[in-house]
Amino acid sequence: MSASASQMLSSASQMLLRNLADLTGPSLLVEPPLDQLAGQLPSDHRQKIAVYSSHVAVAARWQHAGYRCSSGLKPEFAERFETAVLFYPKSKEQLTLMLQQLQPVLAENADIFVVGDNKSGIKTLPKQLQSSELSAHKLDNARHALWFVVNGRLPASTIRAQTFAVTLNDIKLHLHSYPGVFSHGSLDKGTALLLQHLAHIQSGRVLDFACGCGVIAAYLKASQPSIELYASDVSTLATAAAQATLAANGLTGTVLAADGLPDTPAQFEHIVSNPPFHTGQKTDYSIAEAFIRACPYRLSPGGSLTLVANNHLPYQSWLQESFGHCTILAQAHGFTIYQCLKSRK
Repeated sequence: MSASASQMLSSASQMLLRNLADLTGPSLLVEPPLDQLAGQLPSDHRQKIAVYSSHVAVAARWQHAGYRCSSGLKPEFAERFETAVLFYPKSKEQLTLMLQQLQPVLAENADIFVVGDNKSGIKTLPKQLQSSELSAHKLDNARHALWFVVNGRLPASTIRAQTFAVTLNDIKLHLHSYPGVFSHGSLDKGTALLLQHLAHIQSGRVLDFACGCGVIAAYLKASQPSIELYASDVSTLATAAAQATLAANGLTGTVLAADGLPDTPAQFEHIVSNPPFHTGQKTDYSIAEAFIRACPYRLSPGGSLTLVANNHLPYQSWLQESFGHCTILAQAHGFTIYQCLKSRK
């Protein structure tokens, strides 16, 4: 592998290529990173390897490269795989979910490997599995990554959302979430602050961008039933959670899995967001910047963008460049609420 090729790959992907001989028979890659691994695998592996990813941009990249790919809440394949490789997730809780997702699609006595960057927390994998019927043994340590084999009995395949309740401005909501979804199992302080500054949204098409478990969407629809609600996220775990949240509260809305702003509808009267600034383990401002710069083209005249961000993030300058102005509505607990209005001209 050339130096330029290795720069396009995460450490975990480089480690997989180093141990490609361990993939015997039909193999499933679970939650690979957003990198160029699909283009670096030998072409004869396209029939051998399939991919499960809850990240729609990752899934699209593998599909474009000619691999069979499944997204959604769990892998959907007709065959059973003899080998699985799990890419160690940012959320340790998500590893349990990934193992539950595997059970229905693995052949008996299938080989299971876990790979991850040294900084991802994968070093704790053996200890993490101690309370289960699984054990992990390190097979390789190179390229700033680790390669483990997992032995034992997989957990039952029952996948249940975690539920919790919050009360916001006298509106009680029952929220559903899955591991790996932003602010899983609790309401983060930034979103809580944002929800105090949405009284201007009373009608029209409204988008909750990067919706996570759907708390913003549910709050908006519960407080203003006449709005035409949309919620989107790049994660199909998040969109499944948001759909469950809306249903649990008797609310209606359109939930979309999308990489960036959804294609339809063409315009919104209001967009609300707590946008992400991570891709996997790494800080990544590109998603938020692309989102902010696209918003003026997707808002109706007089429409609003309201978002929350950690104080240290460079969003204010992007907002001012994109809209020509930016208003700070509030600052508290290390977060800032920004609002921009699209000119009516």
